[in-house]
Amino acid sequence: MTDQHGELDAALERVIEAARHHLAAVRAAQGRVDDDDVWQAYVALNNASYAYDERLLDAFGEVTPWDVDSIDPDEADERFGGPEGSEASDPHPRVISVRQRRDYRVPSVSALLRVAEAARREGTPEDDEPAPVEGVGEAVLELLQSGDGSLGALDVPELEPLDGVVMVSEVGTPVDLESFDDDDAVGPFQPAADDRLVGRLDEHPFLELDDDHDHAGHQH
Repeated sequence: MTDQHGELDAALERVIEAARHHLAAVRAAQGRVDDDDVWQAYVALNNASYAYDERLLDAFGEVTPWDVDSIDPDEADERFGGPEGSEASDPHPRVISVRQRRDYRVPSVSALLRVAEAARREGTPEDDEPAPVEGVGEAVLELLQSGDGSLGALDVPELEPLDGVVMVSEVGTPVDLESFDDDDAVGPFQPAADDRLVGRLDEHPFLELDDDHDHAGHQH
C-alpha cells in the first residue's frame, strides 16, 4: 500500500509540474495560435492528468473531475495537422476568403431610424447624450456595431431581407485593409488573379406560405 501511495503522490506531482509548464508556455506564446510549445505542454498536462486519474481509481475507487483520455502526441499531430511538415504537405493555401452580400428593402425609414437610435442609446453611457442617427446607411451600421458585427444583427422587422450570396475562395494573400481608401467599395472585395473560387451559395429570403393554400396544393 505504501508503494501505491508513493506512486499516487508522484503522479500528482507530475500533474502539478505539467500544469506549471503549460501555463509558462501559454504566457510565452502571448495569444499566438497553433503554438507548438503550447500544444506539447497541453498534451503533457492531459496525459499526466489521465495517469493520475487512473492511479486514483486503482488505489481508492475514486476519480477526479477531469474527463480526459490519453493522447498519443504523434497521432495527434497527424490528425490535427501538427506543426512539423504541415505546410509542405498541405496542397491548399492557408487563407480562406468568405465574401458575403445580402440586400434589404426598408419598408419604413422612420421605423429603422428609431430602432437604430434605441440601439445606440443602449450602448451610450447614461451621462452622455447619444448623437441622432442620420440616414438609413448609418442606421444599418449602428445595428451591426451594437450587435455582433455579423449580418444576423440585421435580422430585425424593420429590414426586409432580399436575395444574397456567399462566395468562398482560396486566396494566396490575406486582405491588406491599409492599402485601400476608406471610401473604396470595390478593392477589398475584388478577387486576385490567383484566387480560386471554391463555391457559391445563393441565399433567398424565407417565404411563409399560407397553410390553407399550401395544403390545397398538396392534396392526394
